[in-house]
Amino acid sequence: MMMENDRPKEACGVFGIYGHQSAAELTYLGLYALQHRGEESAGIVAANGKKAKSYLGMGLVADVFGGRFDKLLPGHLSIGHVRYSTTGSSAARNIQPFLVDYAGGGQLAVAHNGNLVNSTQLRNHLESLGSVFQSTMDSEIIIHLIARSRKKDFAEKIVHSISQLKGAYSFVFLAGDMLIAARDPYGFRPLCLGKIDNAHIIASETCALDLIGAEYLRDVEPGEVIFIDKNGLHSLTPFPKKKHSFCIFEYIYFARPDSNIFGGNVCLTRKMIGRKMALEMAADGDLVVPVPDAANYAALGFAEESGLPFEMGMVRNHYIGRTFIQPTQSIRDFQVRVKLSPIKSLFRGKKVVVIDDSIVRGTTGRTRMNTLRRAGAREVHLRISCPPHRFPCYYGIDFQAKGELIASSREIEEIRQHLGVDSLEYLSLDGLLQAMPVDSKEFCTACFNADYPLKPNEEIAKHRLEE
Repeated sequence: MMMENDRPKEACGVFGIYGHQSAAELTYLGLYALQHRGEESAGIVAANGKKAKSYLGMGLVADVFGGRFDKLLPGHLSIGHVRYSTTGSSAARNIQPFLVDYAGGGQLAVAHNGNLVNSTQLRNHLESLGSVFQSTMDSEIIIHLIARSRKKDFAEKIVHSISQLKGAYSFVFLAGDMLIAARDPYGFRPLCLGKIDNAHIIASETCALDLIGAEYLRDVEPGEVIFIDKNGLHSLTPFPKKKHSFCIFEYIYFARPDSNIFGGNVCLTRKMIGRKMALEMAADGDLVVPVPDAANYAALGFAEESGLPFEMGMVRNHYIGRTFIQPTQSIRDFQVRVKLSPIKSLFRGKKVVVIDDSIVRGTTGRTRMNTLRRAGAREVHLRISCPPHRFPCYYGIDFQAKGELIASSREIEEIRQHLGVDSLEYLSLDGLLQAMPVDSKEFCTACFNADYPLKPNEEIAKHRLEE
């Protein structure tokens, strides 16, 4: 059972390293740092340049590997993945990295963060040509495209295959004695390049580099394909340039506060968001309290700008696994209470300004606000660090079909009444964009305003917009 079914679900996290004799161990640590991007499954493929071997499992990184690497090949090359399913069901067959042997090409493994908007057409076309899929992931599509490519040079096979994809993708590939990274031309998802000793590293976020003591070199550029082998690093930019569409929700919620993505620091950006919130939607309160953990820094910025005291008034239980069983359905809000517990002495008789990052369905938020009332809060004023989510995401975030998004069918006053708070305000889109550390035109904001930079296929769009 998922503990926070009202929260947006992370995309995925990828990690790759070439040229280090402890490649598998460093990949494990990199995935540990990226655990916030996916708690469903974890996997590592390690190689010695001649043979590759995978080890995969459902659950958290520490539970899957347990710090043991004897089941992995020793070698200087490895890629890894943590997953939350956006395309493909939650099942063992969908765990990444995906490793295959293919005729004339040896072994090939891929790990993917993102979501393809033309996956249905590509899959149907490949199946009509005789391809047999082992999973329901759109990530497997790229394997079939590479295997079927008639280009002679392997780099050309990679570029030719990627050129057929539409959507969000940050890939890492392991192919023989080569590590390959690719990022879509829009740059939806973050991907960076680092170095430790003489080994090159690819990671979804810089926090993975920091944990292993690696140096950040630069971001993998949108539309860039990087090849790393014994001869060093070679970069191609083979695709037509597109207007950048960085996912703004990475700054709001997904990325770790200590990461630098899209040209800025996540912690500092969230604090700036909080300052914009305080300027736009001041509240008559006694204290400012975040809903941990993503809203912590926005709440701190709000408190600093407004002059109100900041308090960590809700304690998060970090030891609740995904398989935690609710003991009785009669305790209807048990899953929220076991995850977040209010400090009653802080709330009793107080007017509380609560800062949260988003409202998706509104179910969890309602129970949480009721919990604050029972803790003794006299007034509860809820402030959200982004605009209302009214439209689904097609690029790797599990924002549900439009009908499941509470703001798609209710006005803000109706949502306030549903949540049972004294006041509710969302940060404006202009305010959010002003808080960004780079040009506001660089971001995708489609979940707020339906300004989709890349249209999904009609079947997916019809399904998710009408439900």
